[in-house]
Amino acid sequence: MISKEFVFIGCAAIMLSACTFGVPIGERSGTGPVTSIPKTVKSKSGNPSSYVVAGKRYYVLDSANGFKQRGIASWYGKKFHGRKTSNGEIYNMYAMTAAHKTLPIPVYVRVKNLVNGRSVVVKVNDRGPFIEGRIIDLSYSAAQKLNIIGSGTAQVEINTMAPGSTQQASVVRTIPLTDKVVEDIPLFIQVGSFGQEFNAINLLQDLQDLDESAASISELETNNGLFYRVRVGPLYDIDEANAVIRRLKVKGFTTARIVVQE
Repeated sequence: MISKEFVFIGCAAIMLSACTFGVPIGERSGTGPVTSIPKTVKSKSGNPSSYVVAGKRYYVLDSANGFKQRGIASWYGKKFHGRKTSNGEIYNMYAMTAAHKTLPIPVYVRVKNLVNGRSVVVKVNDRGPFIEGRIIDLSYSAAQKLNIIGSGTAQVEINTMAPGSTQQASVVRTIPLTDKVVEDIPLFIQVGSFGQEFNAINLLQDLQDLDESAASISELETNNGLFYRVRVGPLYDIDEANAVIRRLKVKGFTTARIVVQE
């Protein structure tokens, strides 16, 4: 059965193919709306001074400040979906999380795909990967955003992010949209729209507390005044957008809906 969201996007793309919308350019991690990295406290589980896997001992770092590393990223999905992570949280393949062998957990890191320039911010809450040469295991959603699902691995750089620092949303610019680039229209999941900014800030905080790190607030000037919209995205795949919708509804955001970039 074709979902209502799919029908909506398909119709919107056809009707608006001669209009002007935001279309992604260059690296999808430049200037734009930002969200703040929350403060974290070391979890009671998952942070031993050292531990042994397959006969090899790993030493957990006391601090993640200034940590930077390059190597191979991989990803894990359905097999571990619903299981406990090392710090006791439940692994959700649709959340923006990751596993690392030695970083204190939880901690937020930016992961940049050195092949295509894409980058994401993930919350490290698990241990792994324990395959030689791999430095980080990404959730399915994080790997999808970095475009490494098909290849399975990619050369990446990871940098820890300090609490209070900002993660940047994607760069977009307004250019005439033609049928040839309809597939690249950025999609967003709109969770709420408010006339009062503090309501939008409260909703954004709720989303961030539930690991929705791609959420941000955008403003829209209308004849009825200024509105503050809380959105998750941008997304570049209808299947991914539908997956995010399902994830948000499970978390209680039942009014979430798919919209296109103005």
